[in-house]
Amino acid sequence: MTRELSDVTRAKHGRPVHHWRRDVVELAALFTAVAVADAVANLIGHGPDGPALLVISAMALVATAAFHTWWARHHGHAPPASDTGARPLAALRRRAGRPATGPAPDGPAAPRGAAAGALWRMRTTVRDEPGSLAALCAALAERRIDILSLQTHPLAEGTVDEFLLRAPAGLDGSGITGAVSLAGGADTWIERADTHDLVDAPTRVLGLATRTALDAAELPLALRQLLGRCTIRSLPARPAGGGHGPTVPDGGTLEDTVLRLPAPEGGVITVERPYLPFTPTEFARARALVELDTRLGPRVPRGQDVLTLPEGNAITVRRADTGDVPAARRMHDRCSARTLDMRYHGPVTDADRYLNHLLSPRFGRTLAVHSASGRIIGLGHLLWDGDETEVALLVEDEWQRRGIGSELLRRLVGMAVEAGCESVYAVTRASNTGMVAAMRGLGLPLDYQIEEGTLVITARLDATPVASRPPYDGGQGRLNRSGPRD
Repeated sequence: MTRELSDVTRAKHGRPVHHWRRDVVELAALFTAVAVADAVANLIGHGPDGPALLVISAMALVATAAFHTWWARHHGHAPPASDTGARPLAALRRRAGRPATGPAPDGPAAPRGAAAGALWRMRTTVRDEPGSLAALCAALAERRIDILSLQTHPLAEGTVDEFLLRAPAGLDGSGITGAVSLAGGADTWIERADTHDLVDAPTRVLGLATRTALDAAELPLALRQLLGRCTIRSLPARPAGGGHGPTVPDGGTLEDTVLRLPAPEGGVITVERPYLPFTPTEFARARALVELDTRLGPRVPRGQDVLTLPEGNAITVRRADTGDVPAARRMHDRCSARTLDMRYHGPVTDADRYLNHLLSPRFGRTLAVHSASGRIIGLGHLLWDGDETEVALLVEDEWQRRGIGSELLRRLVGMAVEAGCESVYAVTRASNTGMVAAMRGLGLPLDYQIEEGTLVITARLDATPVASRPPYDGGQGRLNRSGPRD
């Protein structure tokens, strides 16, 4: 049962509540009024200006009554000076325009879509002084915005507050940031969120650490999910042209919108986020993920899929890493110059360097296709390229046009969807009809760019999800789908 504080102070056991202080004050006022009335009557009855004084007294009484009525109407319900601001839940809901215990009797209930609203991630900076956060929360409450979670990041010049909000469906990001700005928030950043963001911060970080521990290729993805929209680049310790690459202190560096951390394989990992400075808390979390990856060393999940080609030959698809470089090099030696040119857009002068980079789990994920004899006959690469993702295929000549390339591409794109990538792109020769057909076979929106014989095909992954089995699950399947083969 819900009862308001004002109801309790007005009535008790069904009868009005009287206070002895109020009775004493009223009694004193009554005696004072009688004494004043007697004095005025004597003055009017015995003085020469009695009628004039009577008129003046009446006017003063009317003015006093009018002033008292105005004052009571404007200040009669104001809280005392020592009021702490505490209110019953029902009173707070009424002040915010919401019903006390349910829908208002004179209005319809809010639709379910409006109640659910939209999820937003917001970050803003407030002054580090008492009441700043309270003012911000009050401004959000006035617009019926629910605060689902809140993290604070203290800085030298203020406090960065990170919110997960549920706002009414009709309220857009600019409306939220405008209210925050009026409440004292500065450098506000906001973007749409989804249900995955409802997980609390410690659980989310532990989940990213688990993914990183199971697969070294997950480190860039974990950093991106931890830090939001950012560009991640890995600079090698020994560049291809010789000499020494960039270095960074063991603990890394934090420079406003740029993080630099020592890469697990040597070199430097650079994370850039130009729209929002990093906080020391984010820097510490990112450094912990990189240190975990460094301690565990290179690793990939073990498992494989056995598939059957239309002509009956069995092939195996599994994850590959730098331990497969010798076998991949032997496949390169069996490929024709035209096949290598289609893949690398020119002559391959240093295949070992290419393969060490492509098969490293630090830079992406690689799927290898083995024949029944155990030879590698195809490679598919999913490469993290800053804030973009590249796919690349290479199938040995005598195994082409059997659907192997399309199967690899379908699995790579499925992995990109699971990783949260918005798009993937492939760079190939404009004459590579097999790659074009494989990309078209995905059934996704495609963008084409051609420049000097080089074709870049970009597939947007936010349209229709690619239906695919996991990259490897130890099961068996058949490659007998209709469509282009390569």
